[in-house]
Amino acid sequence: MKENYIVVVAGGLGTRMGAEFPKQFLPIGGKPILMHTLELFEPWGELLLVLPADFHDLWKKLCSQHHFEIPHQVVTGGAERFESVRNALKLVPDNVLVAVHDGVRPFASRETIMSAFETAARTGSAIPVLKLTNSLRRVDDQRSLSVDRRSYRMVQTPQVFYSQLLKKAYEQEFRPSFTDDASVFEAMGSPVTLTDGNPENIKITTPTDYRIAETLLLYGPY
Repeated sequence: MKENYIVVVAGGLGTRMGAEFPKQFLPIGGKPILMHTLELFEPWGELLLVLPADFHDLWKKLCSQHHFEIPHQVVTGGAERFESVRNALKLVPDNVLVAVHDGVRPFASRETIMSAFETAARTGSAIPVLKLTNSLRRVDDQRSLSVDRRSYRMVQTPQVFYSQLLKKAYEQEFRPSFTDDASVFEAMGSPVTLTDGNPENIKITTPTDYRIAETLLLYGPY
């Protein structure tokens, strides 16, 4: 049994991309984004890929076309990301580290991944984040107010946890506030530990993101 498990979540329909296929299947560098992501995490542990049931056959076809042979197990996703992760966690044993990563983040650095695993091994959780560089405002129906950006962080994946703790957290009922695994983990009363992310670790969700991803793949990080 491998020491680490990686749950790669690729359940989106890609509506913001405006493409024929969901964004995780769009090609960069001659192969689907999702294959780059799985290649990135192959050295780190057992791979569990979460896909909607309607796309299992498409994924098999793409793997055959691209001669993609990295070992991984496909898990059927749910209506929400929460349900998709919970389905995958059923296949993860206790007493291991489990990372949950967005399938359309193919540029997490080795340093980001290593720091997340090493920190989670010490503390039980690790969440990669970046400091904000733009000014930030809070908006309501009446007005907008400037807020101190030093008090905020942008959250990335992989988010890494002790598996038994994350599985316990996912026994909770779904809430709309569960936007990532850290929010689920915290709702159980468990603190999360922040680690450094990397700026290139973008989530490819729009045509602009797609163009940036192609540039990163061609030229590498700045």
